[in-house]
Amino acid sequence: MANTTSAKKATRKIARRTAVNKARRSRVRNFIRKVEEAIASGDQAVAAAALKAAQPELMRAATKGVLHANTASRKVSRLAQRVKALSA
Repeated sequence: MANTTSAKKATRKIARRTAVNKARRSRVRNFIRKVEEAIASGDQAVAAAALKAAQPELMRAATKGVLHANTASRKVSRLAQRVKALSA
C-alpha cells in the first residue's frame, strides 16, 4: 500500500487513467467487431461503411496511447484489405 501523499495520489491517477484506457480499448474493439461482422455477412457496402467509422477510432486510440501507431495502422490495413476482397 502507498505510504506517501504523492504515492497515494499517483495510485488514484493510475486508476482513473486505467478506466479511461479500458473504455477506449473497448470502444475500438466494438468498432472492429462491427467491421468483422459486416465482412462475415458478405455485404461490401455495409463493411466499407463500418471500416470508415472504425478507422478514425483506431487512429484516435493510437494518438491517445491506447494502441501503438503501427498496430492501429496494421489493423486498418488488414481490415481494408478484407473489405476490398469482398468486391472481387
